[in-house]
Amino acid sequence: MTKSTIEPKIYIYDTMARRKELFEPLVPGRVTMYVCGPTVYDLIHIGNARPLIFFDVVRRYLQQFYEVTYAVNFTDVDDKLIRRAEETGRAVPELAEQNIADFLTDAGSLRVPPATIHPRVTENMPEIIDFIADLVRRGFAYENGGDVYFRTSSFPGYGKLSHQNLEELQFGSRIAVDERKESPLDFVLWKAAKPGEISWASPWGEGRPGWHIECSAMARKYLGNTIDIHGGGMDLTFPHHECEIAQSEAATGKPFARYWMHNAFLNLNNEKMSKSLGNVVNARELAARHKPETIRFLMLSTHYRNPLNFTDEGLEQAKGGLERIENCRTNLKHLLKSAPEDGAEAGAESAQRLAAIRGTFHAKMSDDFNTPDAITAVFELVAEANAAMAAGTPSAATLRGIEELFQEMDAILGILTEAGEDELLDEDIERLIVERTEARKARNFARADEIRDMLSALGIVLEDTPQGIRWKRK
Repeated sequence: MTKSTIEPKIYIYDTMARRKELFEPLVPGRVTMYVCGPTVYDLIHIGNARPLIFFDVVRRYLQQFYEVTYAVNFTDVDDKLIRRAEETGRAVPELAEQNIADFLTDAGSLRVPPATIHPRVTENMPEIIDFIADLVRRGFAYENGGDVYFRTSSFPGYGKLSHQNLEELQFGSRIAVDERKESPLDFVLWKAAKPGEISWASPWGEGRPGWHIECSAMARKYLGNTIDIHGGGMDLTFPHHECEIAQSEAATGKPFARYWMHNAFLNLNNEKMSKSLGNVVNARELAARHKPETIRFLMLSTHYRNPLNFTDEGLEQAKGGLERIENCRTNLKHLLKSAPEDGAEAGAESAQRLAAIRGTFHAKMSDDFNTPDAITAVFELVAEANAAMAAGTPSAATLRGIEELFQEMDAILGILTEAGEDELLDEDIERLIVERTEARKARNFARADEIRDMLSALGIVLEDTPQGIRWKRK
């Protein structure tokens, strides 16, 4: 993708600062971005899909201006994986491999391409062990009975991301008492293996990493001591990201991340999703019932820092909104085939209005990735396109400018159907037939004939029958 030559002013709401901050990458022209990925013990659900889609849009937008290295990790060994492997009679590596493949498939079905790097815990064990050993040597961690814990009292900044101090955390601690810890807030870096569990050799005996340490070790290995953006769901703010900061900054003496981004929760029909309520919907089931663009449209119609209520009604509204856009583009592409090339003046006039719409879109995206308002700019483009087409015979320059802006916006949002230029889906054909019928009822015969000719040019034959209009492909 060609990078813009315009230096952007992007503002990001930083969880630690509790305000929007002007984004300035550590290395000019380059961005490092780490988003906590899944523990691969099962299929991802629609709650997992929200950060998956949102941070994909962040990555897409930043790629307009920077070289972006994007890391999303796979936790391919932990308690949940071990339990699920025992329940299913499968080996942990086999189960993890299957679920990683499923993740990549399901992410792809939502138009989310693979990250630049997908580091796995099991492939970075030497780096994780070395990281822990360094913390032990420097007095930030201690071993007891084969387990290794981070000593939170040794890191004065513990709690700065969640804006809590150690006294408040200890007073409100809901962490189970563990006599092996010096403090209830100390967290595990290395867990001694139980009999029969998958394990790795370490200076403290056979075992495996704790959950928090993996991200610190892999972020440092692949992105450096300080990364530009660290993201994830707001439920990760404490303790996961708080612990990452403590162990990373204790090891390096440098800030772990320059900007912290967290998306709010997703509720299903005004209820929190949970297995106890039996209302967990996995992304694969949803993608089988709805177009990926519809799911993305709904996810992006609410600002990422606001809770999202996921409902069937919302999906229907998203579907209707996309139909407006796609009907417009279908008409646009049809007219573009026969538009005159001699309307340079008309193209220039339209270019000014298109520049204003483009400016609005980028202003909203640059303001903490305000996707709802960016989508509003897409509908402004639809209105501009419909007005141009209704005014007469627009020039090819005008139509191309509109279509190029549609493509520019969709390169970031990923909400428009990825059909071939001349391909119409069955539901698109049905919508056009309904529109033609309504045009005939309104005695708008010019529009009705236009739709008939467009369908004919695309290989669709309409037939009048006693039961109504039927269609078939040539």
